[in-house]
Amino acid sequence: MTIFNLYIFDKMGTLMHYAEWNRTKKSGITREEEAKLTYGMLFSIKSFVSKISPHDPREGFLYYKTNRYALHYLETPSGLKFVLNTDTAAINVKELLQQLYAKVWVEYVVRDPLWTPGTVVTSELFQSKLDEFIKQSPIFGIRNI
Repeated sequence: MTIFNLYIFDKMGTLMHYAEWNRTKKSGITREEEAKLTYGMLFSIKSFVSKISPHDPREGFLYYKTNRYALHYLETPSGLKFVLNTDTAAINVKELLQQLYAKVWVEYVVRDPLWTPGTVVTSELFQSKLDEFIKQSPIFGIRNI
């Protein structure tokens, strides 16, 4: 199992933070363009799911899977959106994203007196704690090609 990359968006779709680990193929476009495409796709999928779901859409969209990767999604009550791309064998990613929010985002971003909500996160402490958290997770690994 492996983790490829992580996007964190605010409620307006601004890319707050991006990190990657085992990503072997680049998209060929800028990170900003890729983030806009990712956010637009999430917006469309959420809208689609809420309209066609035969069940109560409170749980909403959590992930989708292709034959090459899986995209996992967590939206917090404040509108933050965490998007984690993994290989298709990754399990319990919802719990991992919830822990990432509680143990890393809240501790090292929300409680940072130098961070202003709505701005890009540039804290080196947050980046190092995020990297440590991801690398210690059970689904982090080097991709077997």
